[in-house]
Amino acid sequence: MRLVKNFLFHIVSGLLACLYPEVAGSQQTDPLPTTQRDTGVHNEAIKKTLNDPRRAFRDLFVTTPTDVENYSIQLNPRAISFVQDYMLRHSRQLEQMKGWGRPYFDMMQEILNAHGLPGELKYLAVIESDLRSFALSWAGAVGPWQFMPGTARRMGLKVSPYLDERTDYYKSTHAAARYLKELFSTYGDWLLVIAAYNGGVGNVDHAIRKSGSRNFWDLQNYLPEESRNHVKKFIATHYIMEGNGGITTVTKEEAKDIPEKGKNILSDAELQNSKLQTISGKYNSIILAKNIMMDIASFNRYNPNFDKQIAVKGTFDLRLPADKMDTFNTKKYQILEESLRLLLAPVSD
Repeated sequence: MRLVKNFLFHIVSGLLACLYPEVAGSQQTDPLPTTQRDTGVHNEAIKKTLNDPRRAFRDLFVTTPTDVENYSIQLNPRAISFVQDYMLRHSRQLEQMKGWGRPYFDMMQEILNAHGLPGELKYLAVIESDLRSFALSWAGAVGPWQFMPGTARRMGLKVSPYLDERTDYYKSTHAAARYLKELFSTYGDWLLVIAAYNGGVGNVDHAIRKSGSRNFWDLQNYLPEESRNHVKKFIATHYIMEGNGGITTVTKEEAKDIPEKGKNILSDAELQNSKLQTISGKYNSIILAKNIMMDIASFNRYNPNFDKQIAVKGTFDLRLPADKMDTFNTKKYQILEESLRLLLAPVSD
């Protein structure tokens, strides 16, 4: 019996673990081919676990209404069934992608962050194209971000018989960031942005009018099936890849209760005058900010959720004004040592 429990624990842990830190009119169907479900003991173990949503997602639900620290990893109950099925069919492929796709994810996240967008939007490229640069949909959408020709050109990409920048990972990610910002300025809700990215603003506007709501879960049945499933695929992919949800997996109303709402987006000038660097270690935000002589509120604006993410993942993509980053690199060992002393210090009564 103990062996069975251990086996189930490793199955769920592996499925939900976070292993590393961190268009319009796209008509493509699921780029991850539907495979036959696993057979035998492995399949049965997963099925038993997923039969109980609260057990399968035990770490993804808030325990109390005031538990805002964990709110950002809450899974909407109306997404559970879809996420369960998606995990069964695609978890292995996505787990493998965590390895070979990491260079692409790192590049995409840096670009998205530079545009003031949540880095987790990189997972949209997974459900759009399976991260394939030459992916082609039946409707003519091309590249990792599945741009149609008109939208691609409008976002600054060159599309001709001789050159198609939709297949360029770097340039197309910049174009995708510009388009995502444009959609967010229209809807202010990431789930609606993802629906519009797939099915176009016309379909989303129609669903809003028909339902009388701007909440994805209320208007989803007025969207084309592909578009509403596209949103759920994004949520499921995020959970598989990260082990939890985030600002882009909740509605605008739900996001109001999340401390890291993404409201403090940096200006273009601040982005241009900043540096991004991946760090690892048990750094503490207060100690770091003090040593580089930076106000903690300003530090948090550049690096939202710093302490929580570095505690969980062990790494963080640190962004600082250029001069502050130089100071950090000069004093980083001192900062780390001081942070560790604080961490190990005994708690006084």
